[in-house]
Amino acid sequence: MAGQKPAGRRSGSTRQSSTRQPPVRPGSPTARSASAGKGQASGKRQGSTPKAAGTGKPAGALPASAAWTPAGSDSGKSGPAGRSAAVGGKAAAGGKATGLPAAAQPADGPADRLLRAAWSQFRSLGAVPIATFILSLYGLGASIYLTLAHYDTSITLACSDKGLINCAEVTTSPESMVFGIFPVAVLGLAFYLFMVAVNSPWGWRLSSPAVRWLRLGSVIAGMGFVLYLIYAEVDLIHAICLWCTSVHVATFLLFALLVFYTAFSWEKPAAAESRAS
Repeated sequence: MAGQKPAGRRSGSTRQSSTRQPPVRPGSPTARSASAGKGQASGKRQGSTPKAAGTGKPAGALPASAAWTPAGSDSGKSGPAGRSAAVGGKAAAGGKATGLPAAAQPADGPADRLLRAAWSQFRSLGAVPIATFILSLYGLGASIYLTLAHYDTSITLACSDKGLINCAEVTTSPESMVFGIFPVAVLGLAFYLFMVAVNSPWGWRLSSPAVRWLRLGSVIAGMGFVLYLIYAEVDLIHAICLWCTSVHVATFLLFALLVFYTAFSWEKPAAAESRAS
């Protein structure tokens, strides 16, 4: 019995040898059949999804046009949905929902900046200061036109020259010269140059009492001179100049606006100065 091996060892070796399989050579029919079986099993476990009834396609499958594309890629943006999504993404990132390219967006030029600066000056003013500035600009333009017509004989005023309305009769009369030296048109030009300066937004922001007195005193003196010119036209020349009359009306409106505005707002700057001091 000493020469025999234990039965337990023989049975263990028998079990190990029975579970071993012969090695499979690559390319053999056995290897191909095994790999095909594994592919079918894994496909059933991982890729199996319920199919929609009557279509043969997996339920919930997206169409090709709505396929997912990675963020930041340019693919899938050729259609309208892609373009709108791109515009929406740019709007969310930059805060500007403009559908125009950078080259087509209007740029701020010098004229736009100048208009915004001028409007910012007018926005803080009231209605009366703005009206006085506009009237002063009109009076300045009409005075320039009358001055050019006085010195340049080739310029003819756009006005009638017959009957009661006769601009040429008024502008060439002796009363069109002050003391025979200064043309009335030149005095009107100087007057409205000053009125444009003091009635501008920058002039109205000057809170000095001297500026307010000069503005009020100048318009009172100008209104007095206008009354003399109306007397000269009606009683001495017996003709009326429409351009001169338009300047007279502008001067009268300036006089009325400045007198009433100064009367009702004179104490406001004084109170502000006293509080500041």
